[in-house]
Amino acid sequence: MTCPTCGVAVSWTAASRWKPFCSERCKLIDLGQWATEKYRVPAEEQEPEEGTSPTQ
Repeated sequence: MTCPTCGVAVSWTAASRWKPFCSERCKLIDLGQWATEKYRVPAEEQEPEEGTSPTQ
């Protein structure tokens, strides 16, 4: 497997502390990307069902 941040080969074993990342640094870089919203999970806005309020 390769590190999603830098592409270095990572062995998928119990000894690989930061898997799937190669290091804590790469893990924190990835976390920072999520925190600054550079990565986003697409979502579709859903219309409320009839007879329900938007807070339910």
